[in-house]
Amino acid sequence: MRALVLISGGQDSATCLALATREYSEVHTVTFDYGQRHRRELNCSKTLSELAGVKSHTTLTIDTLKQLGGSSLMDHGTSVDGTHDRDKTLPATFVPGRNLVFLTLAAAKAYQLGIDNLITGVCQTDYSGYPDCRNTSIKSIQVAISLCFGKDINIHTPLMWKTKAETIQIMQSLGKIDWYKYSHTCYQGQYPPCGVCPACSIRAEGFRVAGVEDPLLSEKEVR
Repeated sequence: MRALVLISGGQDSATCLALATREYSEVHTVTFDYGQRHRRELNCSKTLSELAGVKSHTTLTIDTLKQLGGSSLMDHGTSVDGTHDRDKTLPATFVPGRNLVFLTLAAAKAYQLGIDNLITGVCQTDYSGYPDCRNTSIKSIQVAISLCFGKDINIHTPLMWKTKAETIQIMQSLGKIDWYKYSHTCYQGQYPPCGVCPACSIRAEGFRVAGVEDPLLSEKEVR
């Protein structure tokens, strides 16, 4: 049993990586550099992969999403709060096509490695308004990829119906809660995290409900 984990350096993907190391005999990771303003997550992805002892870690650069723009996650001149310019029902941090592109390229990498299992940390319970994080979206992408690749590609979403608090409890049960101090969530790209952006607020609420101290906030040294 072998798997490729999409690792963003965030809390959810760190949890998926921990689960994968328990459930699969061989784990690989892939990270995407798409011009995101929170660059620190790239280093976090590498560090988490090293902690997990993965077989390989690959960073793929996608300049296209940066060129297309349309998201405050890639534009330092816009606020990460509020709604999207093109659709007021979506958050300003929505990156059009991101998960569709990421999963397609991850599947291509998995194909080269002879791997049929992709693992991603998307979550509909706490999906923050991103339509490409919904269960129906992921299932549709899985069907399309499998048809286009001529073989079954399984996209696993172990956190799809989990709250942030439940995700934290999973990490506790795995004995890897300290991995979170090497994760990054802040939309402002700050360390220590800003504590007020939407991502920081959701993370803080999850730890509060779980009754656990966030290891990231107890760190004294800037990494």
